[in-house]
Amino acid sequence: MLINDRYDVITIGAGHAGCEAALAAARMGARTLMICLYLDSIAMMPCNPSIGGPAKGHMVREIDALGGECASAADSATRHLRWLNTSKGEAVRTLRAQCSPRRYSDHYRTALLTEKNIALHQAQAADLIIEHGEARGVKIKTGQVFYADCVILATGTYLDSKIHIGMTSHKSGPLGMVASTEFARSLRRSGLETGRLRTDTTPRLHFDTIDWEALDCQRSIEEPQAFSHFGVKKRYDEMICGLTRTNAETHRIIRKYFSESPLYMGKLDTEGPRYCPSIDDKIIKFPEKDTHPLFLEPITSEGREVYVQNFSTSMCLEAQLESIKTIKGCERAHILRPGYAIEYDFVVPTQLNPWLETKQVKNLFLAGQINGTSGYEEAAAQGLIAGINAALRVKGAEPFVLRRDEAYIGVLIDDLVTKGTNEPYRMLTSRCEYRLLLRHDNAADRLCGTGHSLGLLPDEKYESFQKMARAAEAEERRLEELKIPPTAEVNERLAAMPSSPLSEGISAKNLLRRPEVSWSFIAELTGSELDPEYGEKIANELKYEGYISRQLRQVDKFRRMELLKIPPYIDFNDVHGLSAEGRGKLEKIRPATLGQASRIPGVPPTDIQLLWVAIENGRRQRHEKD
Repeated sequence: MLINDRYDVITIGAGHAGCEAALAAARMGARTLMICLYLDSIAMMPCNPSIGGPAKGHMVREIDALGGECASAADSATRHLRWLNTSKGEAVRTLRAQCSPRRYSDHYRTALLTEKNIALHQAQAADLIIEHGEARGVKIKTGQVFYADCVILATGTYLDSKIHIGMTSHKSGPLGMVASTEFARSLRRSGLETGRLRTDTTPRLHFDTIDWEALDCQRSIEEPQAFSHFGVKKRYDEMICGLTRTNAETHRIIRKYFSESPLYMGKLDTEGPRYCPSIDDKIIKFPEKDTHPLFLEPITSEGREVYVQNFSTSMCLEAQLESIKTIKGCERAHILRPGYAIEYDFVVPTQLNPWLETKQVKNLFLAGQINGTSGYEEAAAQGLIAGINAALRVKGAEPFVLRRDEAYIGVLIDDLVTKGTNEPYRMLTSRCEYRLLLRHDNAADRLCGTGHSLGLLPDEKYESFQKMARAAEAEERRLEELKIPPTAEVNERLAAMPSSPLSEGISAKNLLRRPEVSWSFIAELTGSELDPEYGEKIANELKYEGYISRQLRQVDKFRRMELLKIPPYIDFNDVHGLSAEGRGKLEKIRPATLGQASRIPGVPPTDIQLLWVAIENGRRQRHEKD
């Protein structure tokens, strides 16, 4: 690395978004510089060291199918693995892994250091270089300037960040890291609208001071599994999580210290995550509840550190020490690290295009919590898309955008750039209207071809996907041709499910359509050697084919609006009949397509119809002139 070198892409930040952005850009051929605060904190997990869960796990699979690293990093670091939402249907069923933060970080660090197109440099970014409305590079705190064609900001929760523990506060990043104050000021000078958000974390307990025998314990699933489509499926029995609950005494102590609570006393005027509230926030908002569930999740065996899931807080240390000891199993617990709230700057995401480039500053891409999201998976997904699009910009190619019907990643980004957020945004399955099409089991079918065509998914992984896809197709044909006879043995096994007996022969494929008939039953009955993951996918598509067909028709119905681009020559002020609110919202968001315009809050359907007519009229007039 030379100071006077010019790069194709510079990424600022080495969290989940920064890592995926740098790797994506470099793997697509862009000469990339990653600037990070501290090399030992790459892909740090300052909150719960877990990957996956509803919607989040879906995005991890999508990142993997496109050629990203998150799933492989999770697999290399997994210590405890569970299926979640198993009772709510296959559309929302997904994996959640409890990971070793050190192994996870080491995986990403190795991937970055061994990527030939990436140069890493530990430094603190101080100033964003903007010339004539375009991002040109970054100045670091020691005064040197690095130039690039594109800059990706993935600064996480470090921008002018402040830690709160009780009524005390100080400038700091997560887990005592350095706050990025100078760069926050630089970003404000760029003209981008910024705001403040907050997130909370929990106290960390010493493993040996917990009475594990007093707790209900949760083990990993028995079956070998992996997040990555291309990884080796394993069983994980390295750790056990403990289940416990708060009680009336816990709540009494927390209330006792409300006078020293920054949340209760109004010292925190920022919005925290609605779907992951702190324990003090729960007690304030739900005073009628006497108990809340907690999960004690060991972080690393060598560090003897335990994360208390569902007990995030900004309460004073005294409140944390006293309240923890009222919880079953934690009567002798020692707090290694106190919980805290962290406030930080973010950029209002409606200032972004759907490919995550800012509208105001060309060649400047934003990814992760700087866009108002929460969660490692949301950050990694945005980082991947920002990295892809920065590399495409360097090549002079058209930007890459995932639609809402193609991926949870598409839903995430469309929500951000179209609706914005005034609280830390968390991806939920309920946000996705096409979730039956966007399942955990079909991410490879949806996105491996796209990842390969982008040059991000390597040939060997794409060939592995194609091989398994061909095997699944052959197996489905075999099941269609294979007749199951109505023998006494078959009917006895069906009755045990229970399922109605056969009176005549039936194809194995039609038998599998029955809701109660599992893939494992069919595999054993027919001697199938197909990977169970692909067998389950066949079963899901057969059982839900009516619902899937209905959703596909809905997608086709709205596809024209999704694909109809709003030409740059359209002036919303010249579109007669638009409501005042609709015109204002359209001017502010500047949607790329009619479909995106239809999802802007405050834009009525009548405005969309008028805009559609204006686009068609403009197109005809230009065609007549030509």
